[in-house]
Amino acid sequence: MSEPATATATAPASADAPMGDEALIQITTLAASKVNEIREAEAIEAEMGLRLRVVGGGCAGFSYDLYFDAPTEVDRQFAVNGVQVVVDEMSLMYMIGTEIDYVEGLQGAGFKFNNPNVKSTCGCGSSFAV
Repeated sequence: MSEPATATATAPASADAPMGDEALIQITTLAASKVNEIREAEAIEAEMGLRLRVVGGGCAGFSYDLYFDAPTEVDRQFAVNGVQVVVDEMSLMYMIGTEIDYVEGLQGAGFKFNNPNVKSTCGCGSSFAV
């Protein structure tokens, strides 16, 4: 596993509704339920959080990585819809405002990232550019 980069991420906030860590990334009820179902089925230890990462790769430049992992001292940690989220600062700056959903369709089932920072995606939809 590579060392996460350290960068400062800033979150947009309004004067009447300051944004806390839990508002930086949203997880739908269905996605949270699926994460907890996977955690239970695979007997994932309680101290492990759901790591969200943006990694270089794919035809559009970046892709998402999602797995259970122990937090490090440089990670941001927060609970979203009952899911303990772990994200490094570099990934977070690309994911602010993202909603993670779980979808089932003709092309299969999986987690879908609705990221307002994405400028374009590749033809297969597995990578993106910001």
